Amino acid sequence: MSAKILAVVAGLMPAAEAIAQTSQPVTVQRAGSQPPSVGAAQNFTGAVRVDGRFQGSAPARISGGTVTFEPGARTAWHTHPLGQTLIVTAGVGLVQHWGGPIQEIKPGDTVWIPPGVKHWHGASVASGMTHVAISEALDGKTVDWLEHVSDEQYKR
Repeated sequence: MSAKILAVVAGLMPAAEAIAQTSQPVTVQRAGSQPPSVGAAQNFTGAVRVDGRFQGSAPARISGGTVTFEPGARTAWHTHPLGQTLIVTAGVGLVQHWGGPIQEIKPGDTVWIPPGVKHWHGASVASGMTHVAISEALDGKTVDWLEHVSDEQYKR
């Protein structure tokens, strides 16, 4: 048995500290180290840019990125198998779940979309919007893309 395991068993070292001492080093991904990508036309309406994509290493399932929507741009309807968190960092945006009201979102707002909830999000008509999007993968999948949000749905 290792000295660390014996220390935990003897109560001399908390288990979390023992795990922290044996884990891999912290990695820093520098801003601008990845080229931005354009939001795919089958998943977005309007001009959308994705920066700073990230993905945790197994056993972590987390992934995400910073998404910037030009005025009027938005996602298609979609769901996430384990839900999604959005943190608005700039501009004015909109979010809606299927059958629910369109809600305005602004910098500092955090949005939680529960697992399997059909929804869309994007910029308002008059202002662009940037958010950090965070999801977890289930069986390697973080999103199920559906149909585009119509202009009538977006503007009501």
